[in-house]
Amino acid sequence: MAANKTVTFGPVAIPTTAGNLLSPGTTTGGVNMPENVANLYYVIRHLRVTNRTTAAIVFGTWLSTTAAATAGREVIWSATATGGPPATTITAGTGVSVPAQSFVEWFGLMRISAADTNKFLTGIAGATGLVIEGEGEIGVV
Repeated sequence: MAANKTVTFGPVAIPTTAGNLLSPGTTTGGVNMPENVANLYYVIRHLRVTNRTTAAIVFGTWLSTTAAATAGREVIWSATATGGPPATTITAGTGVSVPAQSFVEWFGLMRISAADTNKFLTGIAGATGLVIEGEGEIGVV
């Protein structure tokens, strides 16, 4: 029986306009690939956002299409985004605040498949200085 592979995600800087943080790839190409093996998926179990600066910074995350912060698609750390369409910047006064030189963590279970329409974990920070990293598994559909 095949098992998923344990992986580390990141570190990736969270941009100040909507940007992709995580997205599973595909297994296209190669020679003599098994049938019905085309897409990868992530099982995210832990995420940490670290603030490397001397001031608190707010941020939010979405499960959306590429580089988008679509209303109603907020996950894990919620915020409101403006601009666009699609929305691309964080709205002042919203989001999760990461204290200066500190971090916030999430432990849970979220599956993101390359076959999903909304297959990008995207994020927006209120200022530069936030980095996201995490652990989970990668599997083959």
